[in-house]
Amino acid sequence: MQKTRLEAFSDGVLAIIITIMVLELKVPHGNTLAALNPLLPVFLSYVLSFVYLGIYWNNHHHMLHTVAKVSGGMLWANLHLLFWLSLFPFATGWMGENHFASVPTALYGAVLLMAGVAYWILQQTIIALQGNGSLLAHAIGRDFKGKSSPVIYAIAIPIAFLDSWISQCLYVIVALMWLIPDRRIEKAMAERQE
Repeated sequence: MQKTRLEAFSDGVLAIIITIMVLELKVPHGNTLAALNPLLPVFLSYVLSFVYLGIYWNNHHHMLHTVAKVSGGMLWANLHLLFWLSLFPFATGWMGENHFASVPTALYGAVLLMAGVAYWILQQTIIALQGNGSLLAHAIGRDFKGKSSPVIYAIAIPIAFLDSWISQCLYVIVALMWLIPDRRIEKAMAERQE
């Protein structure tokens, strides 16, 4: 089975998720900059989620470049990832509308955690299909960022009930950690071509 349908479907779902999120940004009732103040938490939660979705799209894109063929297990693992990513608009909206209150912030972290776990499952499904000597297995290596991200989310979730701003900072730290370009797959592909 070719990977083009998997890529196209995933890209389409992510585009819809981002569209749904931006539609949650309501136009303010007023014509001054002060009218934007109540929307600031909603906008900030949107920016954070947009960055996360961009990170997932980018890494998903690179990961699928290592795939030669697609299995049924990969299709289901990919759908599992897309399910958790599809909850971003809900978690984002609830957190922003409630000004980063504890419960919505914890739920947002739970969605981040489950999306991270789902991404790991997809990654491991690809490696299982292609073998431990595969390009993806070689590229991810010890996978510090991939292993530390869920740990940080798991720490941030209960912290949200004590101080949701600390949890928000932890979510931002993980996003910043992934914003630093991850060249592992590109490097492994270049090494294979030599």
